[in-house]
Amino acid sequence: MRKIFLLLFVLANLTFVQAQNTEKELAQNTEKAVKKLNDTIEKEGWKAKGTVSLLLNQSSFNNWIAGGEDSFSGTLGINYDFNYKKDDVTWDNKVLASYGILQTKNTDFSKKTDDRLEFNSIVGKRAFGEWYYSFFLNFRTQFTTGYIYGQDANGKEIRTEQTKFMSPGYLTVGPGIYWSKDENLKINFAPLTSKFTFVDNAYTSGIDRFTGLPYVDGDYFGVDEGKTMRYELGFYASVYYKLAIMTNVTAENTLNLYSNYLEDPQNVDINYSLNIIMKINKFLSANFAFQAIYDDNAFRGLQTRQVFGLGVNFGF
Repeated sequence: MRKIFLLLFVLANLTFVQAQNTEKELAQNTEKAVKKLNDTIEKEGWKAKGTVSLLLNQSSFNNWIAGGEDSFSGTLGINYDFNYKKDDVTWDNKVLASYGILQTKNTDFSKKTDDRLEFNSIVGKRAFGEWYYSFFLNFRTQFTTGYIYGQDANGKEIRTEQTKFMSPGYLTVGPGIYWSKDENLKINFAPLTSKFTFVDNAYTSGIDRFTGLPYVDGDYFGVDEGKTMRYELGFYASVYYKLAIMTNVTAENTLNLYSNYLEDPQNVDINYSLNIIMKINKFLSANFAFQAIYDDNAFRGLQTRQVFGLGVNFGF
């Protein structure tokens, strides 16, 4: 009888071990199949992903001796990628859009805290190794009218229209060579790049609305009097680098450089963006965005923009 129980015990253990091995093999095979499917999708077709974020900030004061002013602000942002990869051809596309407003109790106007519309596209055909022959396109503008604010003789707040949709608008295109280790690190060089700056001729004709004097060539984003476009030919370089700083914290860096061969090539246009996402859970995150621009045709100095807040995120 003891031998029978011992035999049954051994058989049960063997069955259990075999079942575990079978289950492990099944899991491994499933994992391999999923990875192969994902790799196939990534390498041989379209891959799309994106996020929608909403940042909100509100403050309220009642009999607050230290002082303060009621305010509300909100920023809506979209970051969407749709990329194609098959054989030796890649095509990466990114849409960036954001719009934010600030309303305070004692002002007559709502003011923008963010206004951006940008589209980037680069197509490449493998040359050798990780290098590709490329052609890229970058388009930038804003959604709504921008103002500069001041006061009239009576101390009342006034505003003067300064910019609007497609004024300015930037289109940059050109052939080049492109290097990519993976989707987190990409570098593009384009030695013959055309840059178009578009404006409304209402800003470049007659009397300068900001100075009250006759318009001087180049005063409005480098565009000559009565014209609606400025053309430049130069060298363009861009770098995209995304890294994980720590668990649930990622930083996305984008740097664009442009030098105009036709005029003051030593004055390099710089556009740098940093976007840090500190993920709390599936839907909540703390977002920090920073952008710095140097373009002496637009403003003879450094332009900076910074947005920070708690975000509600939706992936799609």
